[in-house]
Amino acid sequence: MRLRSLLLAAICALAPSAARADLPPASKPIEQVIDQIVDAALTEASVTPAGQADDATVIRRLTLDLVGRIPTAGEVDAYLKSTEADKRAKLVDRLIASPAFVRHQAALFDIMLNPEGDRRGNGAFRAYLTEALKENKPWDEIFREVMLPDESDAKLKGAAEFLRGRVSDADKLTADVSVAFFGVNVSCAQCHNHPHVEDWTQDHFYGMKAFLARTFDNGGFLGERGYGTIKYKPTKGPERTAKMMFLTGASIEDANAKDPDATAMKAEKDMLDKAKAAKTPPPAPKFSARAKLVEVALKGENAEFFSRSLANRLWHRFLGTGLVSPLDQMHSENRSSHPELLAWLARDTAANGYDIKRLVRGIVMSKVYSRSSRYEGSESAPAFKTFAVARLKPMTPQQLATALKIASTDPASFDGLKPAEFETKMEQAENAAKGFASLLAQPTDNFQIGVGEALLFSNGDRLMKEFLTDGAGTTLGRVKTIKEPKEAVEFLVKTAYGRSATETELKALVGYVEKRVGREAEAYKQVLWALVTAPEFRFSY
Repeated sequence: MRLRSLLLAAICALAPSAARADLPPASKPIEQVIDQIVDAALTEASVTPAGQADDATVIRRLTLDLVGRIPTAGEVDAYLKSTEADKRAKLVDRLIASPAFVRHQAALFDIMLNPEGDRRGNGAFRAYLTEALKENKPWDEIFREVMLPDESDAKLKGAAEFLRGRVSDADKLTADVSVAFFGVNVSCAQCHNHPHVEDWTQDHFYGMKAFLARTFDNGGFLGERGYGTIKYKPTKGPERTAKMMFLTGASIEDANAKDPDATAMKAEKDMLDKAKAAKTPPPAPKFSARAKLVEVALKGENAEFFSRSLANRLWHRFLGTGLVSPLDQMHSENRSSHPELLAWLARDTAANGYDIKRLVRGIVMSKVYSRSSRYEGSESAPAFKTFAVARLKPMTPQQLATALKIASTDPASFDGLKPAEFETKMEQAENAAKGFASLLAQPTDNFQIGVGEALLFSNGDRLMKEFLTDGAGTTLGRVKTIKEPKEAVEFLVKTAYGRSATETELKALVGYVEKRVGREAEAYKQVLWALVTAPEFRFSY
């Protein structure tokens, strides 16, 4: 009983509740609630936040975060020249409506759910996510389709790859489902109760495993038995049989858990062999443990784990640090930096049908999101968990490779295109960059550039051949038509960084070019190389 009480207390502290009268009203816009709660915490802590980022930084950050690329010079110019009071909202809405938003967010969700990469390497799960986000499917529906995939439907078949890639290891499947969808890593409670967190016991790990262990591969299709028990040896006492139990301690009674008799087992085997021979999915059992997990996980207080995890992960995606960090450590020993905000966001997410676009828009429209990453205060910069200053976020391999492709393309080639033509051009740039992206490592928290990437950028022929050529339609090709070194340097800085060159940059770079009379083409190549391999290009700031 004591453990149950502790767990419920932790849930109340971390998660939303209809009885939380201290939360802002549900009718308030997401961005206003974010600013209200974070700013109140800063005031209470006597922390002065950084100012708002300038327009050039805002459009670069939003474009990278929402559609996975840097903005073109033309997009930057149009945004800077606009005097419309709602230009930021219009930019956000345009980017979210873009096909590139679907592709980029699908890639990020794929990385989120498969941090070790595509286990089968066929891209089917990414394709499923892309279609699901294109249809703006809510997160709970995606969860259902991933956990209960319909392999007879060509549009939904790819959803099965999440389970299929883990089905041979029920322990890993249990841990990954708990982490990906509920923000809880229960793997430390597999051999014994968690040594540091009273919330998690062996009962929790094996209770979650009991929902999933009946799933198996049947000739390339997922099958599930309607029976099966999980036994485990606790650190003290006799062997136990696990009940299906969710993370809150809510357990499910299953009268059919025991193995059937020999006749029923043979009938099942014949049915499975027939499905395998026909290359069709086997029939679902009368009682599906996975279906019961989905049902339990989205019901009542249990759903708070689900909604809270999504809100926290999207906050991490756009702010660089989770409200709870690490993302898989949501428990009473690891409180949220802003409990009221996480509670409100989780409640709002569930109440509005787990609408991913709505939550994303609310986060990126907040002033907290658009703070400067430069801290001009006299004291040292506040901790990231205060959200007083923007955190630098390393680009993903695809973001960086696509950014290189855009920075090395003559900006004039993007000008004057109709919206559909522009989107096609951007997709072509993404596709052209995929090969280079495959050479880069996926960044994690506390990212540091690895030796492989450093060597690739410092003396790799592929970088030069793929992005630093001076043919027609390239940035360096355009530079050859510019006579004045100052104008050429300004053009290169604007194309790469989306901002004007500083006086210091102009002095150094123009001086470099002017010392290479007769070798200007090579000098400009080196200037562009220096710009795209510098830290300012590598990060979203």
